[in-house]
Amino acid sequence: MDLRAAAAEASVEIKEIPIAMATQDKTDAFRKLHMKGAPFVMPNPWDAGSARILAGLGFKALATSSSASALTLGRVDYGVTREEALAHCRLVAGAVEIPVSADLENGFGPSPDDCALTIREAGKTGLCGGSIEDSTGDRDAPICDLALAVERVVAAVEAARAAPGGFVLTARAEAFLHGRGNLKEVIARLQAFDDAGADVLFAPGLPDLDAVRAVTSSVSKPVNVLIMGGLADASLEGLAKAGVARVSLGSAPAYAAYGALVEMGAAVVRDGDFKSVSAHGEGAKRIRGWLARR
Repeated sequence: MDLRAAAAEASVEIKEIPIAMATQDKTDAFRKLHMKGAPFVMPNPWDAGSARILAGLGFKALATSSSASALTLGRVDYGVTREEALAHCRLVAGAVEIPVSADLENGFGPSPDDCALTIREAGKTGLCGGSIEDSTGDRDAPICDLALAVERVVAAVEAARAAPGGFVLTARAEAFLHGRGNLKEVIARLQAFDDAGADVLFAPGLPDLDAVRAVTSSVSKPVNVLIMGGLADASLEGLAKAGVARVSLGSAPAYAAYGALVEMGAAVVRDGDFKSVSAHGEGAKRIRGWLARR
């Protein structure tokens, strides 16, 4: 069965995606997607299959999630090594023709050299970009000192600029995720990252659109927001009006999929009910159609 026949059987429309798109071309295309007030949604696959599905749905770019990738290994967030994370990035980026960015945690080490090494190695995986965050991994002092955080971003920027295919660097301010969300301090930190040369700025955990507007109006670079908490009620139109350039979903898609598995398995174990096993038959047909396209 040829690709179009498979897609026809699955009742899906084939969208032409350029094959063998050069990494530099992907990076250029990815960079151009970032426009203040015209946000694109960049969902987060957790493996090659979910990446292919999301690309098939028509998303223009994807990003890995550290929490979601750890979940595929049966671990919690921050439970993977640099080498494991980069192998995951290579797998996801190689599965699709659209640009892929990566959640590269805190660079897998405390020093600027750690960040630079991570970005250099990430630039060899087919990624078009990635993020470095200012978290430490220390529960008692979870956020880097500002001066060190800026040094880390500077080192990451230098490595990104040297990447052979280009690399869009996102700098993340993590305070809100660690219960230390002082908006003025977070904005000051993002401004410092902006001055240090980051391409995109990101403060996951912003509580509402007012906070988002305060961030986007205070920096010169495109801003990414994560849909969580109060922002789950926001619309794409509302985020556009707030000045957002990029929207990510984090680990939510992975946990939604794994949550469906929990519900199906629980029904079988608890009730001996097999109806849920075939409940997503139509979705399965669409997935097979997308997988047949390559």
